Amino acid sequence: MVECLGAIRVVNLPSRPDRRREFAVQLARIGLGFDHPKVSIFDAIRPDSLAGFPTLGARGCFLSHLEILRAARDADLPSIAICEDDLDFSDDFTSRAPALLETLAARDWDIFYGGFDAVAHGMDAVPGLISLDPKQNVLCSHFMALRRPAIHALVPYLTAITEREVGDPAGGPMHVDGAYSHFRADHPQMVTLSVSQTLGVQRPSRTDVHDLRWFDRVPVVRDTAQLYRRWRGAMR
Repeated sequence: MVECLGAIRVVNLPSRPDRRREFAVQLARIGLGFDHPKVSIFDAIRPDSLAGFPTLGARGCFLSHLEILRAARDADLPSIAICEDDLDFSDDFTSRAPALLETLAARDWDIFYGGFDAVAHGMDAVPGLISLDPKQNVLCSHFMALRRPAIHALVPYLTAITEREVGDPAGGPMHVDGAYSHFRADHPQMVTLSVSQTLGVQRPSRTDVHDLRWFDRVPVVRDTAQLYRRWRGAMR
């Protein structure tokens, strides 16, 4: 995977060792680990103010993606893969991914969504890679990769979003997946590829992006809720 998509940066809050452990299991499933030289954890940003964003978690996720891209730009990396720590690789990842990534390596692309679900986005499921229209909203950022042209263009683009007011016609503070979709619509020359049958889903887990529900704020109930999520994830 790293040969095609580039170094993997895993977005993880230091306060969520549970997710770090769970993602280590996912990496082991595909023959990788945190000891691999091209796999590393990015300590997710937890801001102390909204600054116009929907939630603190939404702002933290946005800023974390931005800082990963900024570091990749400054290092002039050819590509970077961003995985959020609630990513579960699909059950058939090891059987499907090698051929898909080999095909991807031979194509021209700027942005790749590995966690895209065509059916959930109202599209037909087809085998192999698919091209996404620049105006196609993509409601996920948990598993994606970006090449140098997109990286270099995204850093100032996302930075500008953080500096605008809420509701600005050019795009004010928003969830990072929405910002990527805005960027693609504003830069139709950027080639976006994906798979219609997802290579990775978001694991049921207590959210760090949206406001917590009551059962995630009460200690004993919170633990029970997490056990239920693990059971539900295992039943997928």
